[in-house]
Amino acid sequence: MFRCVLISLGFLVLAVEPYRAYGSTRAYVSTHDLFAEHLNDSQVSGVTQGNFCNDVISKFGYKCQEYKVKTADKYILGVSRILPSTKQAPGAGCTRTPVILQHGLMTDGNCWFLNNRNQNLPCILADRGFDVWIANTRGTRFSTGHKTMSTKDKEYWDWSWDELAKYDLPAYVKFVNTQTKQKPHYIGHSQAGMLIGLAEFDIKQFHVMNYLNLICSTNRLNCYDPITIGTGKNCCLNSSTIVEFLKNNPQPTAMKNLVHLSQTVRDDRFAKYDYGRHNHGQGNMEKYGQLTPPSYVLSKIPKSFPMFITHGGKDALSDPQDVELLKKELQSHDSDKMTVQYVPNYAHMDFIMGTNANRVVYEPLISFIKHHGN
Repeated sequence: MFRCVLISLGFLVLAVEPYRAYGSTRAYVSTHDLFAEHLNDSQVSGVTQGNFCNDVISKFGYKCQEYKVKTADKYILGVSRILPSTKQAPGAGCTRTPVILQHGLMTDGNCWFLNNRNQNLPCILADRGFDVWIANTRGTRFSTGHKTMSTKDKEYWDWSWDELAKYDLPAYVKFVNTQTKQKPHYIGHSQAGMLIGLAEFDIKQFHVMNYLNLICSTNRLNCYDPITIGTGKNCCLNSSTIVEFLKNNPQPTAMKNLVHLSQTVRDDRFAKYDYGRHNHGQGNMEKYGQLTPPSYVLSKIPKSFPMFITHGGKDALSDPQDVELLKKELQSHDSDKMTVQYVPNYAHMDFIMGTNANRVVYEPLISFIKHHGN
């Protein structure tokens, strides 16, 4: 169905061969009830906070189109398309290959636009002649809508990354495919987890950054990079990028999503959401028909499926051992279809905010896409 798809683990990109049918991806991403449509404002419950094109993309000199896409479970996602640039590199061509960019946990699409134009991946792709689409996950400021609920409803936050894979990803991909009549690539930055008892988790409400600043000043710590506390020692961020990032981040997410991610860490198992070991696993029995949640079987990914994986040696959220486990799952994969890039001095945020990521990561990534994208 697509050329690129995301499986989160540090910074991980899977470059995928052109689709034959929707069912060709069911081994690893469910497309059950695949559905997407473009909606107008009168069809949406909930207010989208701002306009992504005006607030983020236009300042880099691009024209942009804004879309609202409904998932099969009735969430309304904000998707923005960068229009052809007058600054495209020579030879970029007339036919633009579509690429969807998906942000990670507790950020939004703005995280791709924190550096200069020649350092931001969406800008680099657009200037190279790609048709760039920026996705925003449900619950973040540009994707707060729902057909019947608002973000104030507890039920609105009843989802984890199971639903992101089952509903959001297929909705994005089908919508872009319908709009462009082409098979899109999909590039994503990972999600990470923690655990606490709320429906919605909005870290800003807890004034966490004020608390961190207090810790830093009291203990005379160097807080040039406060993000380091949660992501590892990023090598290549500058202070202005960090300031820009913290203006709008962290973004809210579902507490169920964080619980699910923590279950993955706790159980050391890539599986669906665990509805409880209490009451003899009755929640899992009702949901899955078995006592424990089913595992995602990554080894079922087709061996000829092109994948580009890049990870960092300083990443606190996805260390080299995590990637080794992934590689073990994929050990039978065609070697000429999978590239694993290791950047020893990179931590979690360097991949999207690093001042040298354009040279270290994006150039090899674009070369891989061009080589495997036909």
